[in-house]
Amino acid sequence: MQASRARLFKEYKEVQREKVADPDIQIACDDTNIFKWTALIKGPSETPFEGGVFQLVFSVPEQYPLQPPQVRFLTKIFHPNVHFKTGEICLDILKNAWSPAWTLQSVCRAIIALMAHPEPDSPLNCDSGNLLRSGDVRGYQSMARMYTRLAASPKKG
Repeated sequence: MQASRARLFKEYKEVQREKVADPDIQIACDDTNIFKWTALIKGPSETPFEGGVFQLVFSVPEQYPLQPPQVRFLTKIFHPNVHFKTGEICLDILKNAWSPAWTLQSVCRAIIALMAHPEPDSPLNCDSGNLLRSGDVRGYQSMARMYTRLAASPKKG
């Protein structure tokens, strides 16, 4: 557990340094628990998520970085690889392709890449996956844009 704390403190310091370097990701540690983190990520440009800000929550195991963190969306998102109700994310690096070389920041980057390049063949959201698998890209993008506006758009005024 001591090694995981040291690693998380190191990542915390790097995040503080990189705040300006990566404007698409804001990641923060819980004030009272180094194993709980949150992130705000911007929807990638030229996707239905563009203009949205999505909140992620990380639960980091005591065996980190040997085991991956559990990450889920708190913001509702219409995406084939995200469970609509729980926010669970289907991403290989969070399961069997995890490597201790990954950091919480790089996990955020991988999630942004997944948002831009969905994998409809391993869906957690079957409605979203079925739209893409049947070739209805326009229908998928329309639904994803609508949920981005409803759940992830910064409130005006």
